[in-house]
Amino acid sequence: MMMNNYGRKRTVLMFPWLGHGHISPFLELAKKLSNTNLFNIYLCSTPANLKSVKKTLKNECDSPSIRLIELHLPTLPDLPPHLHTTNGLPLHLMPTLKQAFDMSSPRFSRILKTLSPDLLIYDMIQSWAPVSAAALGIPSVVFVTTSATMAATMFHLYLNYSKGIAFPFRTIYFRTYEYKHVHEILESSANNRKDKDRVMECVGNSSSIVLVKSFKEIESKYADYLSTLTGKKIVPVGPLVVDPCHADSKQDSVIQWLDTKDTGSTVFVSFGSEYFLSSADLEEIAYGLEMSNVNFIWVLRFPKCETKVQLSQHLPLGFLERVKDRGLLVEGWAPQTKILGHKNIGGFVSHCGWNSVMEAMKFGVPIIAMPMQLDQPVNARLAVEVGVGVEVVRDGNGRLMREKVAAVVQRVVVSELGACVREKAKKMSVGLREKGEEEIDVVVDELLKLCQCGGSRGGRKGLPKTKSETFAIDMYCAVETEV
Repeated sequence: MMMNNYGRKRTVLMFPWLGHGHISPFLELAKKLSNTNLFNIYLCSTPANLKSVKKTLKNECDSPSIRLIELHLPTLPDLPPHLHTTNGLPLHLMPTLKQAFDMSSPRFSRILKTLSPDLLIYDMIQSWAPVSAAALGIPSVVFVTTSATMAATMFHLYLNYSKGIAFPFRTIYFRTYEYKHVHEILESSANNRKDKDRVMECVGNSSSIVLVKSFKEIESKYADYLSTLTGKKIVPVGPLVVDPCHADSKQDSVIQWLDTKDTGSTVFVSFGSEYFLSSADLEEIAYGLEMSNVNFIWVLRFPKCETKVQLSQHLPLGFLERVKDRGLLVEGWAPQTKILGHKNIGGFVSHCGWNSVMEAMKFGVPIIAMPMQLDQPVNARLAVEVGVGVEVVRDGNGRLMREKVAAVVQRVVVSELGACVREKAKKMSVGLREKGEEEIDVVVDELLKLCQCGGSRGGRKGLPKTKSETFAIDMYCAVETEV
């Protein structure tokens, strides 16, 4: 526990975007800050997201004191409250969700005014959040939940795409078939606002620092370049990996199956909580796993509104029967960190979402990289550069091929050719354990300094002194729950 040289405990309001891949690192950072006993931590999101957050906190080994604030979005056509989250959200409704999120800005402002936190930590989409905080004299910091490498790549493209200036690091690049996704990132918009403008404003409105989910050993040069591009100090917060200490019934059954396999013999296959495989990719992955002759646990997810069909109907004819002795298929959810931390896991077939990459590094599991979209190609190239992953390269049209899937799985898990990546992954895990919480110590110091400065700003004079012990908010605006 750290000593507080800045007086009373400070109140921090954390406000992630509505995706699990964003909420999870915000929640992990909230736990780290709460456990220092230097901050009162509040986390704000929609009821659809906080339902799972409450469950997570109740299952914690040593549950931290984090309070939750519900932000109710307006109900728009085709977007009822249970879809006020990106988890399982059909892709065509994403612009509608962003529109509803923007429309909740006045409600969020009332939360800020009532809670009167010492600091706001916000995400990359809601550029209106730091503006609302500044109007009340509350300092705010943006937290980038993707890699510093991806953030640097995107800022470089935002500033230089039309100028044709190459990214200065040759190991990070987009393949020809990925450029359509790059264009989508640059030009995607919702509610008459381009996402790139939101991101630029969010970083621009941050205080003198930007928090990034990263650590210097793998991304220092990219963090330095990001600092040059943004004019901000980049402060890594560490990998923020969920503690896999608790189990439930589904976790028990998966782990029991995994216990029957040999050490390092099995791959875990998962493509994140918010990406749904195309039928073509699903087929090639299925055949690739079958051809590899390697044991596997495969988590399959489908959009919430899709008509319910049997799992076998999504897979090649006879697949389940042919792999029944060495393959376990799980629909919807599996205990990822518990699985990755198991001694019998020898590889992670992953889309390379940043949370998944960090978890693989933390548990020393080599990555079989199959990036799909967004930041995933960049994260995959970084994993390869660092030496902890091997990419399954698609053909020139962006199609997966079963033969390459099988070959990379075999190489990473059983072949002598994969010994180097297996050893590098183990060394990465050891290094992360040895370094402990050194990033968080720096983060805490930076945040306390900001709280100290913010507390003297004139914009906060006259506001009600409403802290964690005396919380009161209009019920139409939010509901606070202590877990």
